[in-house]
Amino acid sequence: MDEGLMTGFGNSFATEAVAGALPIGRNSPQHAPFGLYAEQLSGTAFTAPRSENRRSWLYRMRPAADHPPFGPYRGATLLRTAPFDEVAPSPNRLRWDPLPLPPTPTDFVDGLVTVCGNGDVAVGGGCAVHLYAATASMTGRAFFDADGELLIVPQQGALRLVTELGVIEVAPLQIALVPRGIRFRVELLDEAARGYVCENYGAPFRLPELGPIGSNGLANARDFETPRAGFEDVDTPCELIQKFQGALWSTTLDHSPFDVVAWHGNLAPWRYDLRRFNTINTVSFDHPDPSIFTVLTSPSETPGTANADFVIFPPRWMVAEGTFRPPWFHRNVMSEYMGLIEGRYDAKDGGFAPGGGSLHNQMNGHGPDRASYDKAIAADPAPVRIADTMAFMVESRNVLRPTRWAAETPLRQPDYDGVWSGFEKARLPR
Repeated sequence: MDEGLMTGFGNSFATEAVAGALPIGRNSPQHAPFGLYAEQLSGTAFTAPRSENRRSWLYRMRPAADHPPFGPYRGATLLRTAPFDEVAPSPNRLRWDPLPLPPTPTDFVDGLVTVCGNGDVAVGGGCAVHLYAATASMTGRAFFDADGELLIVPQQGALRLVTELGVIEVAPLQIALVPRGIRFRVELLDEAARGYVCENYGAPFRLPELGPIGSNGLANARDFETPRAGFEDVDTPCELIQKFQGALWSTTLDHSPFDVVAWHGNLAPWRYDLRRFNTINTVSFDHPDPSIFTVLTSPSETPGTANADFVIFPPRWMVAEGTFRPPWFHRNVMSEYMGLIEGRYDAKDGGFAPGGGSLHNQMNGHGPDRASYDKAIAADPAPVRIADTMAFMVESRNVLRPTRWAAETPLRQPDYDGVWSGFEKARLPR
């Protein structure tokens, strides 16, 4: 399978792994080149507005429809889906230690564990947050998600994503997205891998509007990398696993599903390097809202209110004058799951480790812990660079409901509420 990348978010690409494999002028000619089969992959309804429509034409060695019936997947799994009703939602602030690596060989699919989510997969709204911990590559098997697109956020170990449309390698401080329905295989490029996955059931992720920021800043379309066509001509059995309405199903093909020789369109996997994010911040006073760190948004039917946002907190300069510089204490109508890729987060002095996570649900107060607060109010007001850090947040308009595993795992920190204890009462003049 050839490898290569093209750039530009949402662009319509045309790529072929064999010269002449891509039809010219007609998407589905009566006789496709080399006897290939034309197949349209639609990520939106056919009638979606042109600016919203996402689809690609694939030219493959066999139709994707060529497979036996699916049956229930027999592997044990901690993967869950919306609606999340295993346990009652809790208003309490929650935090977890990192997911340990499995003691036996475990691939990406079997290493998925669901932390929380919201919405209803049956009506195409909401999102879920999963963790993955893997010690083996996927061998003789492939996976696709019919329920949503998968935003993969590595925290430890690099991955090689072999997809129907080509190959992407993704490492910590990069993210990758696999659109709904696209078949892929995850190979480890290191001995083990661990990270986070945001499964988006709603409108596809896109770049946020910039408004008064103007035409430049935040994530730039040119920095998103999409694979060139590549294919496997392999006639050996391959287990194909799909996630459909929350359950895993399995069938066996007699060939590799990665047999797309050419494709064109604007629905494709991509990779983005978080270090290329152009951070916007204040140069006068006050701490701006975290929305200025939005990389991607999945909009809802309510303008300006996201089904899901993906937000990062990268290295940056803090220069605001006369300002409490860490994130302030706040209560938010949006619900927030945070993860840490590397370093430390500037509003937590300890307990929030790379690979760990925290959940602060709708309208429940949170903010810096006592130690971070004390440091911030005593700090020299000179400019300071926050370095060696990369945290992220999945923010959603609906409450993120934890799974039973998340509520009961020993990785959950029972004393998390204590980080906000010990604040002295303000002393008013008498």
